[in-house]
Amino acid sequence: MGNYIFAATAVFQIFVFSITAYYLIISLFGFFRKKENKNYEANRKYALIVAAHNEEVVIGNLLESLKKLDYPKELYDIFVIADNCTDKTAQISRKHGVKVFERNDKEKRGKGYALEWMFAKLYKMEENYDAISVFDADNVIAKDFLKEINAKMNDGYKVVQGYLDSKNPEDSWIASAYSIAFWSQNRLYQLARTNLGLSNQIGGTGFAIDVEMLKKLGWGATCLTEDLEFSCKLILNGERVGWAHDAIIYDEKPLTLKQSWVQRRRWMQGFADVASRFFFKLLKKAIKDRDIRAFDCALYVVQPFTVLLLGISALITFVQVNTTGVHLYSISYLFSDWGWKGFVIVQFLITPYVILKDKKITNSLFVLFALYSLNSFVYPLLLGDIQNIYIITGTHALYTLTFLLLAYVFFGKKGFFIFFRYLLYAIYTLTWIPITIQGILRKNNKEWNHTKHVRQIGIYDV
Repeated sequence: MGNYIFAATAVFQIFVFSITAYYLIISLFGFFRKKENKNYEANRKYALIVAAHNEEVVIGNLLESLKKLDYPKELYDIFVIADNCTDKTAQISRKHGVKVFERNDKEKRGKGYALEWMFAKLYKMEENYDAISVFDADNVIAKDFLKEINAKMNDGYKVVQGYLDSKNPEDSWIASAYSIAFWSQNRLYQLARTNLGLSNQIGGTGFAIDVEMLKKLGWGATCLTEDLEFSCKLILNGERVGWAHDAIIYDEKPLTLKQSWVQRRRWMQGFADVASRFFFKLLKKAIKDRDIRAFDCALYVVQPFTVLLLGISALITFVQVNTTGVHLYSISYLFSDWGWKGFVIVQFLITPYVILKDKKITNSLFVLFALYSLNSFVYPLLLGDIQNIYIITGTHALYTLTFLLLAYVFFGKKGFFIFFRYLLYAIYTLTWIPITIQGILRKNNKEWNHTKHVRQIGIYDV
């Protein structure tokens, strides 16, 4: 019986490993950028749509940044959807000279419904628009955004996603963790897929859609993750989302773990909902049409379940190591091997290297990360055969404190916080497991949770 259990768990672990290996191999192609010959001809008129719900604190900065875009002013108009607002969002928007549409619908709440409502109004206007670009009210937009988006559309893409940056990465450890996660996603997911010819994913804000294609397919994306839902719809219809790495949108990240938890739980609810409706459709298309883009998207939408499988696999490994002892093929044996230690170092440094590529940290600070990562070799040398848990813990703590001090001495307060908060990034990553479980259990709960913004950050601040 024990052999059957061991075989079953081995098959399960190999299955999970294969999925994670797929993600890892794909991500390696995000380490470089292909040279692009960009066509900057301004040949499209854009409707820039801002979906806003009680955003009086932040919307002014977004509108100012949109009005200063380096694109012919006669070729874009700005629209604000004041969606079920009870504050001064509409009044402030009108003072900035943009077109404001107020929507009041207590039943159909949420960004997806608001966009569908606005799209219908745009279709009926006398003014003809070639493309629509969508933003969240807490964004600020780099002046080259529309020029870069249009250049990508000139390459033939009907849908293009811009680079989601952070406008407040230093505000708190949660804001820093979010920023690191988005910077990593931009390269390891989005840019990697561009380099491989796969489809990208819409990121919820800072994307553009060709109007004729939108009319043809219809929006229809009204769940909690309307961006993911529409991405699946595009790929099922043979379309491909493009990626504009230089079209930058600065997005505001939550400041507290509680805010972050609620937002990420909503994302996981939406992911689980979309997965239940689109996974098998995407898989069917992938098999029937031999469509690698559909297969890649199918694996993407089941991320909540993949996270759980990884957690279960890690738990099984832990139990096996602590109940069966060390043998030739066990994880504990691999941990004692220099090759495995090297793998741990590489895994630790992947994220700092990625954010170094996009100039979020300096070369010198990356060197400090690299030196710190040698701890898997240093600890055995320092501790030898010592088994005392207090000595081991103290050694680990002293080693980390030493590097924190070095970060402060050589890179100042800013460098210190970057280093320290990257170490806390592991905690942020682990919180995805309980959040994912909650999201899956609540996937049928469609209630929209609004993130409240309490401070202003203009484009000049980022």
